[in-house]
Amino acid sequence: MPEAPPAAELVRAFVASSPFARRIGLEVVDLDADRAELRLPFDEGNVTVAGMVHGGAIATLLDVAVTAAAFCAPEALDATSGATISLTVNYVRAGRGDLVAVGRAVRRAGGLCFCDAEATDAEGRTVATAIATYRYA
Repeated sequence: MPEAPPAAELVRAFVASSPFARRIGLEVVDLDADRAELRLPFDEGNVTVAGMVHGGAIATLLDVAVTAAAFCAPEALDATSGATISLTVNYVRAGRGDLVAVGRAVRRAGGLCFCDAEATDAEGRTVATAIATYRYA
């Protein structure tokens, strides 16, 4: 496995210090160049009804995964902040139990990072997919 990029510690610190990420329980699983894997452990506080994880919690998982991926590259080290400027989520099935998302930085150009992500359940079934555009500041 390749060594984690230098930005990995910054990403870990961001997730650990974000009040909302902590509130819903996001955890960094793995970071590599242009790739981030995060986990959303099941929590009753993130449920809509009948044990289904709220779509907003799933969207947050995907958003933070692409944000982390956007910062996991040497060219992203000059940026100190940024924002998601576009996030499209497609829900495929109800999310139940622990969920994992993998975000990927696909291309960087003109201060933007184009990303995609997929959230899966414990059985590896796709729960939701996303495409996103992230702007570095």
